[in-house]
Amino acid sequence: MAQSKHWQWIPTSLSVQQFEVFVLPHLKPGRRGPPVKLTMHKIFNYILLQLYMGCQWKSLPITNRCDGQPEIHYTSIYRTFRRWASEGLGRDNHLVRPR
Repeated sequence: MAQSKHWQWIPTSLSVQQFEVFVLPHLKPGRRGPPVKLTMHKIFNYILLQLYMGCQWKSLPITNRCDGQPEIHYTSIYRTFRRWASEGLGRDNHLVRPR
């Protein structure tokens, strides 16, 4: 008798409500530099997508604005990821492994 396989779904994006409940309380806004062009929710979803895909940051599929330019540069997403990782985001919820 064949057993049905139960696959665990790996999230590649969170809704705004999920983000505000589970992730936002653990994040700190940046203290320096110009204001961020995207919401932390959208940046977090790009980080989840990159972790799921395992691609290089430069290859991350970023949505284009109406003028054809990417809505954010991949280095901005990477810098946000490194800052959040250094502050400890992900160690408790297993998103980022400490080095």
